[in-house]
Amino acid sequence: MATDLVVATRNKKKLVEIRELLADLDYNVLSIADFPDIPEIQEDGETFEENAKKKAVTVAQITQKLTLADDSGLEIDYLKGEPGVRSARFAGENATDEDRNRKVLGLLRNVPKSERGARFRCAISIASPDAHSETVVGTCEGEIALEPRGNSGFGYDPIFIVPDYGKTFAELGSEKKNQISHRAMALKKAKELLAKWVLQVK
Repeated sequence: MATDLVVATRNKKKLVEIRELLADLDYNVLSIADFPDIPEIQEDGETFEENAKKKAVTVAQITQKLTLADDSGLEIDYLKGEPGVRSARFAGENATDEDRNRKVLGLLRNVPKSERGARFRCAISIASPDAHSETVVGTCEGEIALEPRGNSGFGYDPIFIVPDYGKTFAELGSEKKNQISHRAMALKKAKELLAKWVLQVK
């Protein structure tokens, strides 16, 4: 019988991505949507690692189930690492993905290709109900496009070019993205932790 694993997100596209990446492990993947009483968790940490751990520990204690939480975002060299941990709120609380991408492209208007370096960073924390947690990090290096390209993915995917492919995440599609993305790199490490964890809880 599969072990329950709560993924601490309300982002349906992110949940689909994580489910696909964990499909070969013996876990019944649930989301926060399966637990309506879980309050909104303030992501007030100064690093992705702090936010991921806070979400994982909080949700694990509320649900009394093993929990996986991630915090990820875009770091742009020209903007000194911004938007960073503020990636989701970079263009305001109620901004859309398009609003955020438009703001980034506006800030980088006329910035040459050689100075458009960026990376996606993802921290994943796994926590048990007793508040024990472990955190891993994955990154994917790239650069910011001159305009949005592609229709798949979410967030900043349409403006993040992976140099080895010359395409944005939104052009590559989910299958290729799930092999090379920051979240894929972090989940690869997290899967090793989960493989050990599932043996402990059975």
